[in-house]
Amino acid sequence: MTTSAPAVPATVAPPRASLLTRIARNFWVRRTAKALFTVYVVVTLTFFLIRLMPGSPIEIYINSLIEQYGIPYDEAKNQAAALFSIDLDAPLYIQYLGYLENLLRGDLGTSLLSAGTPVSTIILRFLPWTIFSVGIGLMISFSLGIILGMVMAYRRESALDHVLSALASVLSSVPNYLIAMMLVVFLGVQWKLVDIAAMRGSMSPGMQPGFNLAFIKDALYHASLPIITYVITTIGTWMLTMKSSTISTLGEDYVTVAKARGLPERRITTAYVGRNAALPLFTQLTIAIGFIVGGSLLIESVFVYQGIGLVLLRSITQRDYSVMQGVFLIITISVIVANLLADVLYSRLDPRIKLGKGE
Repeated sequence: MTTSAPAVPATVAPPRASLLTRIARNFWVRRTAKALFTVYVVVTLTFFLIRLMPGSPIEIYINSLIEQYGIPYDEAKNQAAALFSIDLDAPLYIQYLGYLENLLRGDLGTSLLSAGTPVSTIILRFLPWTIFSVGIGLMISFSLGIILGMVMAYRRESALDHVLSALASVLSSVPNYLIAMMLVVFLGVQWKLVDIAAMRGSMSPGMQPGFNLAFIKDALYHASLPIITYVITTIGTWMLTMKSSTISTLGEDYVTVAKARGLPERRITTAYVGRNAALPLFTQLTIAIGFIVGGSLLIESVFVYQGIGLVLLRSITQRDYSVMQGVFLIITISVIVANLLADVLYSRLDPRIKLGKGE
């Protein structure tokens, strides 16, 4: 009797992932979903937190009318009721749902204190000045920080290294508003090197914006002190970071091999050391760009520079809810986009880093 061999079960191919699963695992889909969720959380927190602040815009406006013009309370209250476009006495959830509905339509609302002025118009008017001043200061400090950081690394343990390291540590520790006030006191009051009063604002009265030399010189004149403040308060961090990164890169094997091959020192410094040492700084620069809006608040208030930071400070003081919500939304979006660009930039600068589709 012949015994037949048991049948070998056929290998079943694992089912392919469904289209929905592949979409869910995609890097860009996950990052976009995470970004949208973060924006929603920040918008929600901002909406409720600013309404927990003591005093409302109506109360502040009524008190200002009474103090400045001696208007009776009932008359001041009637003027405030006619001025404000939203019902602040409505339940919070009603106000919240209405705000979300307007936001989904791209409507940031209107300013409570500037009747009929859309928040988007205010942001578009003042945001470019902040980007102009902070952007120039950030680029200058970043470029100088990379150069000085490499000098410190190549001449480490020298007198120059000790002096620059101590200076960078001090500058990175001093608050930016303190540097701004010192510039006003010494340059404007004590030494009278600059006219602080004439430098207020973002441009001179009567100056028309345009791509011409007169306007550019005037804009740089008014933004000079904020730019100097941004450079002084941020260059120390770039110097120390670049020094540490350069020292670490100098110990890599590919640098040793390049030296053994007899390559020129200049090429090693630029193509091998400088490029790889600057990679972490480029990602930090991208993230720093995202914080441009929020980082200008105190500096612009010291110099009375007409940027979005000063607008945010005034809206907080006057409890202009709509403007506060709009500016905080712009800050949130800029930071999220900056983080996403940092990931993309790092993968482009360093081919070894790839943005995976999965985990």
